[in-house]
Amino acid sequence: MAISLDSGEDLLIICKPDVNAAIEDWIDHLGSERRLAERTLEAYERDVRQFLRFLTSYEGEPVALFHLESLKPKDFRGFLATRRRDGAQTRTLARGLAGIRSFLSFLEERGDVNAAGASAVRTPKLPRSLPKPIPIEEAKAIVSSDLSFEDTPWVETRNAAVFTLLYGCGLRISEALSLTVASAPKAGDKSIRIRGKGNKERIVPVLPVVVEAIEAYKEQCPFDLSANSSLFRGVRGGPLNARMIQLAMQKIRSALGLPDTATPHALRHSFATHLLSEGGDLRSIQELLGHASLSTTQIYTEINSAQLLDAYDKAHPRR
Repeated sequence: MAISLDSGEDLLIICKPDVNAAIEDWIDHLGSERRLAERTLEAYERDVRQFLRFLTSYEGEPVALFHLESLKPKDFRGFLATRRRDGAQTRTLARGLAGIRSFLSFLEERGDVNAAGASAVRTPKLPRSLPKPIPIEEAKAIVSSDLSFEDTPWVETRNAAVFTLLYGCGLRISEALSLTVASAPKAGDKSIRIRGKGNKERIVPVLPVVVEAIEAYKEQCPFDLSANSSLFRGVRGGPLNARMIQLAMQKIRSALGLPDTATPHALRHSFATHLLSEGGDLRSIQELLGHASLSTTQIYTEINSAQLLDAYDKAHPRR
């Protein structure tokens, strides 16, 4: 008889002691060796125990290690189909299969099972989610230093300078915060060199408004800004932590009534989307963003298409 994998049945009683002990060893391994987050460990264990519960519907008894010795691809496909029937989404199914593979690979390394069956199953294809750019007027408001949420004026100016770099140059937050005083844009600069993902270097044009925002911050910053020191500083003088910029964005988001998708990284998406909508060519935008593949950049054309269709749907007289 088929069972629901989301029922309230005690997950511990579906396994023999040898399997429960193996799961504990595996979780300890993931936590100590791979240093996975506590929530990830909990999700992996839950997914594996749901799979073991699924197996009990065939075995008619709690699962022991010998039941796992030679699982076939059909066993995993049946599990995924049952989870899908119970309402699990594709991302949940993919994570679940990843956890099961990890557990079985761990057991295979110990010589307990053969994990080939799980490897032969294709991972559910995840839907491609589109980046969520911030509309132009709201993006302009975010980079403005007119908004006041901080008790210390120079911190407000600093945040505005960081946001201006993200939106004006399309930088990742890690790239902006890695700038030194020497490598930051200065008066007269038309471009700067950025070292991004994979240690790849690219040249990024600099707008005058970006230089102005940085110069305003440097004038107000109370700490010594020597050439090789970090440009952006925390309130105690050390290098600025990205979390502080994320918290600042939360305050702005709340004030402007923006959705949770309005993050610092969304300013980089906005940079690309707004350039494309104003006639920028895809290859140039790829270079500006530092994407290794043009296919990564092409996702912004899908955003433009989606926005056009949405506008058409709202405006067409036959809607």
